Amino acid sequence: MPDRAAGTRTIALVGPGGAGKTSLAEALLFAAGATGRQGSVADGTSVGDASPEARARCGSTELNLMHYDYLGDRYALIDGPGSVGFAADAALAIAAADLALVVIDPDPDRALLAEPALRQLEALGVPHMIFVNKIDSARGSIQGLLEALQPMSRSPLIARWIPIRDGEKVTGFVDIALERAYYYRPGQPSEQRDIPADLADREVLERTHMLEQLADHDDVLLEQLLMDEIPDRQTVFDDLARETGAGQIVPVLFGSAANGQGVRRLMKSLRHEVPAPCTAAERLGATGGCAFVFKVSHGGAMGRLSYTRVFGGGLKEGAELSTSGGDSVRIGTLFAMQGDKSVKLIEAKAGDVVAIAKLDEARPGEWLASGKAPPAPGVSPATTNYALAIATKDRKDDVRLSTALHKLTEEDAALHWEQDEAMHETRLKGVNDEHLKVTLERLKRRYGVAVDSRPCQVGYKESIRKTVTQRGRHKKQSGGHGQFGDVVLEVKPLPRGGGFKFGERISGGVVPKQWIPAVEDGVRDALAKGPLGFPVVDVEVTLVDGSYHTVDSSEIAFRTAGRIGMSEALAQAAAHLLEPVMKVTVTAPSNATSRVTSAIASRRGQMLGMEPREGWSRWDKVEALIPEAEMQGFDAELRSLSQGLATYEAAFDHLAELNGTLADKVVQRELEPA
Repeated sequence: MPDRAAGTRTIALVGPGGAGKTSLAEALLFAAGATGRQGSVADGTSVGDASPEARARCGSTELNLMHYDYLGDRYALIDGPGSVGFAADAALAIAAADLALVVIDPDPDRALLAEPALRQLEALGVPHMIFVNKIDSARGSIQGLLEALQPMSRSPLIARWIPIRDGEKVTGFVDIALERAYYYRPGQPSEQRDIPADLADREVLERTHMLEQLADHDDVLLEQLLMDEIPDRQTVFDDLARETGAGQIVPVLFGSAANGQGVRRLMKSLRHEVPAPCTAAERLGATGGCAFVFKVSHGGAMGRLSYTRVFGGGLKEGAELSTSGGDSVRIGTLFAMQGDKSVKLIEAKAGDVVAIAKLDEARPGEWLASGKAPPAPGVSPATTNYALAIATKDRKDDVRLSTALHKLTEEDAALHWEQDEAMHETRLKGVNDEHLKVTLERLKRRYGVAVDSRPCQVGYKESIRKTVTQRGRHKKQSGGHGQFGDVVLEVKPLPRGGGFKFGERISGGVVPKQWIPAVEDGVRDALAKGPLGFPVVDVEVTLVDGSYHTVDSSEIAFRTAGRIGMSEALAQAAAHLLEPVMKVTVTAPSNATSRVTSAIASRRGQMLGMEPREGWSRWDKVEALIPEAEMQGFDAELRSLSQGLATYEAAFDHLAELNGTLADKVVQRELEPA
């Protein structure tokens, strides 16, 4: 059993959306006496999911921090969102946890939903257990569920309990480690009874199987089994704790969070099997007294809060530490969080998860240490494919918008914003449409900034097919010095991706060298908007002739001449439209792959290849080329085709010619008066 004197142990609740993670947190808090009644997500009375956005959706939109005491031990809970759009909010916190509890649905057909969480935990090296929630509504067998789950886990899944059934209804369980039976009682702890006679033989078989799995990592236990010796109960529990902490096994338990069924026995299992904080510290490379910042929060009455896990020695207000970047910081007021409520602390002890006020220098993913900071955890950044163009409803809010977006992006690693100068729009980028919708709701609620949003403009371009030689002349006389510039330009197409080239073949000084750069500037001015209304690319322009006036010629005159000549040349050079094409990589469950490829084809996509997703069971990776104009709504379609599991990455690949009716519509839309 872990050393209880070693500090607060942290448990991360992870798994797919809708599995009941927040409900399980409520059940744990209530069973431990941390709350007077068990809150309900559906009724809006939960400790977690207290934000208006989460309440409206009856689901987590940000991580929740909670804590409870049980039998003299202190526990911190990190309840992470299960939805793909918000899961990145908890990634750093999960990396710093002692153990993750993967909460899943009992339906074997929905077992696939657990794989992303299981793979993430394996990549981070975080020990984990599985809790099958909603067992009161289970229709399949636990054995069938385990068989569906096992290909998704590198470590063997170990069934800790056998369900006791009355017909189709699960009424209790047999703990095969304790060799005891427990029957559910509404609103009360389970009642211990003798193992039912019809389960006695199965209990022996299941216990033998569990011991054989444990013996794979314990030679002493293996020898006992070979000698037909019965290991003592403490040996079994010690092996369960040690092998769980080492990630060598994944115990599986079940119950119903909403009804409190199996929750107290789960708490006792956690008490025995959650590793001490020093194990996570060793995994993260943390030595001595230090603290890991896993999230920043804005918007509350206390201002900016840094959510932090403490390792090694304690932490007090006023302590001076250094960030990973070497900046010196002074620790502000410490708080313990219980959902959106806080309690001020005198000091934080080893393992505690706390919020630190006024720690402006620290960023998520950074360490605070008195000596050398540990390396940052290897958390993969979230993929941000979805973007919206946003603009304030009231231009007076432009400055407030910038300040608010800075705060929102600081607290959400999956959120980014930028000014796209080419398209003249502010772009907000996130994981998917749901993610950005919630972000815009927060923007208005917290900071009072209302914005209009629309799909981002597609980066169409145009090019030419013909080589043209064209004179551009600018002559203006209105008293005094006039303006005179005269150039002859040779304009020809370049291969796709050739960009823009400018040169000159001037002889006899017909255009003085000091004004040749001005001619190039004028040409570039014309390229900004071609005859179809879009920037022009892949052309080569050569200045071949011209003339000047000793008095009236100037830089501005030759710039204007260059623009006129280029504009007239483009009008004669058979302009055609180019559309950006994205290279898209989709990862999806194999049972959804055919639907995904059909969706790609319906978006004028071109398949490049398909292969199994490395290291995953029954998942595929599909690569394709899809025009950027067809990407709108792609993420939502993928979710609907794959139980919310399919994701994609997209990056610009090339420009492709667009002709026919589609091109006509794009050009007509661009040239229409605003």
